[in-house]
Amino acid sequence: MSKLFFLFLMTVSTLAFAASVQETNKKLAIEFYEMAFNKHKPTEAAKKYFGNKYIQHNPHVPNGAPAFFNYFEGFFKEHPQSKIEIKRVIADGDLVVLHVLSKTDPKERGRAVIDIFRFENGKIVEHWDVAQEIPEKTANGNTMFEGSNDK
Repeated sequence: MSKLFFLFLMTVSTLAFAASVQETNKKLAIEFYEMAFNKHKPTEAAKKYFGNKYIQHNPHVPNGAPAFFNYFEGFFKEHPQSKIEIKRVIADGDLVVLHVLSKTDPKERGRAVIDIFRFENGKIVEHWDVAQEIPEKTANGNTMFEGSNDK
């Protein structure tokens, strides 16, 4: 076997492994989100899907899994009808991005949320997020979730 062919096989194998890890991380992010935010089990979700460390970049939330689940346990007691709908899932390396419609009540317009999770060894170890209220009307007539490919 030539060195060039061997190098080609190694490259293909590495790319296939990276794609497999990304798909696994996407699946894990979705499972985590469904358990935490639709089933209202943030403690169980954090214990199952978070790594030993959990670095938080939301400036209003401390680091660590207990800060996450303590906040959301209380949140779901106050908002028992809270639900999310995942609109898009994107993976890039060790990052997974969720584009989400979040509602605390079925009657409200809700918020558009982007959550970014960093994975290590199949566990969530870092988080960033941004959110904005969904307005009644937009200046451009576009929704917060539909893209030109969605129509």
